[in-house]
Amino acid sequence: MSSTIRIRGARTHNLKDLDLDLPRGELVVFAGVSGSGKSSLVFDTIAAEAGYQVNENYPPFVRNRLPRWSRPDAEVDGLSPVVLIDQKRLGGNARSTVGTTTDAFTYLRLLFSRVGEPHVGESNHFSFNDPAGMCPTCAGLGETLATDVERILDLDRTLEQGAILLPGFGIGQYWYRQYAELGVFDVAKPLRDWAAADLEALLHREAAQRSALRVPKDYEGVVDRFERIYLHTADNMSERKQAVLRRCTRSARCPDCDGERLREAAREARVLGRTIGEMSRMEIGELAEVVSEVRNPRVAPVVAALLDKLGALTEIGLGYLSLARPTTTLSGGESQRIKTVRHLGSSLVEMLYVFDEPTVGLHQHDVQSMIGLLKSLRDKGNTLLVVEHDPDVMRAADRIVELGPGAGGAGGRIVFEGSFGELTTADTPTGRALRTRIRARMPRVPTGKLRIENARRNNLRDLTVDVPTGVLTVLTGVAGSGKSSLAAEFAAQHPATVVDQRPVSTNRRSSPLTYCGIAPAIRKLFARRNGVSAKLFSANSEGACPACQGAGVIYTDLAFMDGQETVCEACAGRRFTAEVLAHTVDGLSIADVDELTIADAVHRLPEPAIGRALRDLVDVGLGYLRLGQPLTDLSGGECQRLKIAKELSSADGPTCYVLDEPTTGLHLSDTEVLLRVLDRLVEQGNTVLVIEHDLEVIRSADWVIDLGPGPGRRGGRVICAGTPQQLMACEESETARALRG
Repeated sequence: MSSTIRIRGARTHNLKDLDLDLPRGELVVFAGVSGSGKSSLVFDTIAAEAGYQVNENYPPFVRNRLPRWSRPDAEVDGLSPVVLIDQKRLGGNARSTVGTTTDAFTYLRLLFSRVGEPHVGESNHFSFNDPAGMCPTCAGLGETLATDVERILDLDRTLEQGAILLPGFGIGQYWYRQYAELGVFDVAKPLRDWAAADLEALLHREAAQRSALRVPKDYEGVVDRFERIYLHTADNMSERKQAVLRRCTRSARCPDCDGERLREAAREARVLGRTIGEMSRMEIGELAEVVSEVRNPRVAPVVAALLDKLGALTEIGLGYLSLARPTTTLSGGESQRIKTVRHLGSSLVEMLYVFDEPTVGLHQHDVQSMIGLLKSLRDKGNTLLVVEHDPDVMRAADRIVELGPGAGGAGGRIVFEGSFGELTTADTPTGRALRTRIRARMPRVPTGKLRIENARRNNLRDLTVDVPTGVLTVLTGVAGSGKSSLAAEFAAQHPATVVDQRPVSTNRRSSPLTYCGIAPAIRKLFARRNGVSAKLFSANSEGACPACQGAGVIYTDLAFMDGQETVCEACAGRRFTAEVLAHTVDGLSIADVDELTIADAVHRLPEPAIGRALRDLVDVGLGYLRLGQPLTDLSGGECQRLKIAKELSSADGPTCYVLDEPTTGLHLSDTEVLLRVLDRLVEQGNTVLVIEHDLEVIRSADWVIDLGPGPGRRGGRVICAGTPQQLMACEESETARALRG
């Protein structure tokens, strides 16, 4: 086998015909400013080629069910099968938990099926995902979810006036017509005045079939349709669908199993005096202590395997979770660490592991544990490629490769390759940032305070604490100490704008241009300059290429083979007709505008309103993005900064902002840029509350609320509330220890 991974002529995205040789069996960290090309090289070139080559070994039927990889524009040799451990949330549905995802619950079920008293049966009798074990009332969900009719109907309106409040039922829309134009309902009478049987028929198919109304055989009531689309849907619903689901349903703990999810027999079986439900709700660290007390030699292998899983989760900093914790509630960093645990027990060697910022969401106290796990994977004979900004991870690397020097078109080149010691003296963005520390400043004086009272969410211990207004407050503490819970309590008790890292769109047609609301202004600019309709300059309207409907690509379904996405030959991927592209503004066609970076567009588009919105994007460090770049390509940190930019441009009076780790994905040199943005929000009279681990942000805060001292049940209380200087004097605080260190 080759001792080197050899990359030649890499041209993915902004990579500049890049050549690189990487020794196998090393821990290699890729550094560089946001947008410099790290992900393009590591994920879209090396990992993509490795994944593509592995998939080619399988027959088409199998290949169509594997993750799909687009082959990169590069020659790559010396690869191994790739394991990609990214920050995408585990997601899943209501049945997916930490226990089911890590297989720890599988071992726990097996333990209860063998030594539980009274004896119940095989391990599937303890599974809430198996008919043999699930509670029949809630089907193993632990709660019942029902449509709240009062929230989906306005009884004071008629059908003609839009009485059905669900998406797609607006006046004249498709679903509206399925009922208003059916000819069996009185569309001019308010729903409140309908006969009870008619109202039931509108909502439910069975009621309609029982009624005297002559409905079609395939009739579907409004509630039936809603529950089919929103309750009985596949995993990973869009943010829009999730919002509708939250708004239009009500849930309650299952009256039969009281949230335990299991049938009565499984709920009553005990090991060491505890039920499987009680053990599942314990913190993983505590559960390990209990399980280790099982001495029965018949289940010794099961106990050992379970303790291995629980120990790995604790070692990686997730000991504060429980096996019953739904995966949908996990952060990106927690999801990534759980994915890592899956591979720790693997006996495969000479694999290629690719990590995307594995320290995201980790307190400095926990970073060393992650570094130890990375080294253990390397020491088994594997190669690790890690995209990372954390100096401690760089220090532990065998080799560092920095891309840059800038972002977008100013990046895509290798500006450094060597050891951490050599990097600290290098004249590169990362080298200079490592030698620079942001100077602490005098804390600002608060304008008042907002009290969080009697917070009991998750591990918070009836906590009451004041958040100063008109300043920057940072919530700190180890992972699992209660920071997110306290921020959620603040947002629940006081009006606040929460700016998190969730995706801003699931639509490839959405871009910075559309998200920030400047697309109409650009279309009007082109229309005014060329004396034509503004609709011509929308890829979703009259000007769209008819061959690809303005998508720029043609997707071909190849049945059992991978579908093929090819650049549209009619418009060469430019999305518009030739007639539209002939219209220009200062030499730019509407397609050229999509290709401009935000920083370039500030100077190239002569319109004050456009310039103002774009400057907000530059201010938050997103100047390297293209105006037409699909929002589905953005990382969690980029999504959050996009939301911050939108808030900067639309702020109307003092507001409370809650931000979730805004430095995620930021290069060390960009932290100061972010701090200037946060300062700008404060200077506008806003109150800013930030969850953060970055020591430079903590040093620059006006006020710090440190939670802990540990995670889970060892956290949930305020260790220190004061200025950064006061925090540093706190002996009990892990954050203070990191600041002093």
